[in-house]
Amino acid sequence: MTTQQPGSRRRLLVIGIGAGDPDHLTLAAVKAIRRADVFLILGKGPEKSSLTDLRRAMLDEHARPGYRVAEGQDPWRDRSEQDRGSYTAAVHDWRSRRADVCERLILDELAPGETGAFLVWGDPALYDSTLAILDEIEDRGTVALDIEVIPGITSVQTLAARHRTTLNRVGRPIHITPARRLPEAATAHDGDTVVMLDAHESFTRLEGRDLWIYWGAYLGTPDELLISGRLADVAEEIRHVRADARARHGWIMDTYLLRPVEPEDGPET
Repeated sequence: MTTQQPGSRRRLLVIGIGAGDPDHLTLAAVKAIRRADVFLILGKGPEKSSLTDLRRAMLDEHARPGYRVAEGQDPWRDRSEQDRGSYTAAVHDWRSRRADVCERLILDELAPGETGAFLVWGDPALYDSTLAILDEIEDRGTVALDIEVIPGITSVQTLAARHRTTLNRVGRPIHITPARRLPEAATAHDGDTVVMLDAHESFTRLEGRDLWIYWGAYLGTPDELLISGRLADVAEEIRHVRADARARHGWIMDTYLLRPVEPEDGPET
């Protein structure tokens, strides 16, 4: 690794900002936002400009006067269905190209001694690539970073709260999985399964099982959508609502909880 000069370190805050509701910012997140000089954002194109707009609204309310925003373009990523090896390789390639953009933003926009911040949806430790990208940048040795992580409220917590249910039942485990691993995860244990990153309506592969689904999209935002019920009864409704929402917004982020229905205690015990 390249030896950095004394005083050349940059401070970075990785701040979890919740699933979309500005009121879900924690006090720790608000205090961290007020400490930052410049906020580094990866834009996702005009179809997802509302995500950037939500971040800027949070900054307008909580950042100190004179804050700066530096925005780079998030690289394209192949999200087609692939085998496990190809998918993993595609994600690593995407992360490296993301690291290129973030490294350039840090070097160009964040002076030594300043504090920069990444605003991360949900929590930086749950299905987010920011920390792995910063690890890669550090390994390159081009810039020395002091990194602090501020946790946030996840879409998983928001989903449970909106449906007024718990994520677990007494003595049962919870499994959190990306949708591509759902078929194997759903049969591997006797607990409940939280599914994230579902681009292909993977719940439809389980319609033969007696499951209760708590589904939510755009959680915490004014466009929030919620559906719950036996999977066999509501799967088609979710498909239609999901397709309509994607067509209107150009994108969709949804999360859902699957719970085996048991005659002795029902789905919400």
